[in-house]
Amino acid sequence: MKILMLHGINHNMFGKRDPAQYGTVTLAEIDARLRSLGKELGVEVESFQTNSEAAMCERIHQGYADGVDAVLINAGAWTHYSYGIRDALAILTVPVVELHMSNIHAREAFRHHSVFAEIAKGQICGFGVDSYLLALRAAVSAAQAAQSR
Repeated sequence: MKILMLHGINHNMFGKRDPAQYGTVTLAEIDARLRSLGKELGVEVESFQTNSEAAMCERIHQGYADGVDAVLINAGAWTHYSYGIRDALAILTVPVVELHMSNIHAREAFRHHSVFAEIAKGQICGFGVDSYLLALRAAVSAAQAAQSR
């Protein structure tokens, strides 16, 4: 089973960016934890990060072509307004799990709305790095359930 982890805009700055919200963990450390948990769960996790909305859409299209089994996405600020990424995700026929390190519902009002919510299997937010690990477990479970149908 192959899971695609999509990291959005500014996530390459984890570890430096707003440590009060996001802690000091780096993107490389997050990806290492995901790969490690993936190994435990018997799945491969491939991660991709970009600050380009077009590149994100193209990677989603490639995930469709590659036949990934599920997608995790932390799109950062794009979550709240990128209909282009939303439409790319809607092409997928596999579970999509939206995640955020911070609780987007307890932050600024503009962050309370997700344009991905309608098409995501679910959303996990507010648990820091654990949001990624919880999302991976949820995605694997949802993908297994979808495959057994």
